[in-house]
Amino acid sequence: MIEVTSLHHVSLPVTDLERSRAFYRDVLGLREMERPPFDFPGAWFSIGAGQLHLIVHDRPTLRTRGIDSHDVHVALRVESYRAMLAHLRARGYAADASDETKRVRENPRGTAGFPQAFILDPDRHVIELNAERPDA
Repeated sequence: MIEVTSLHHVSLPVTDLERSRAFYRDVLGLREMERPPFDFPGAWFSIGAGQLHLIVHDRPTLRTRGIDSHDVHVALRVESYRAMLAHLRARGYAADASDETKRVRENPRGTAGFPQAFILDPDRHVIELNAERPDA
């Protein structure tokens, strides 16, 4: 039997590397890390003990729908739910934003037992941001 001990990384295809770098660095606050010299463009970010790999792809699999938490998504744990929402609002994210990639869907009393918010990255990947507690 295989014993999986942790999630190492998640890779996401992107169409505009600099736009995606800015989103993951400036909106989500992730720290970019050194990436091996592959023969294709991309960027790596650290997330706790794990990593997020962005890969520029000429034929990526991208979403065409809006925020759908039942579809494929990446979930990131944040320290404070309230601070995260304030941070997003300060950057123009709102439930009724005219730009769909600036919409946020809040779920402060998630059925899963922790508060959640869902947003889209620039390539429309669903990102869940959750906290251990609503007031955390």
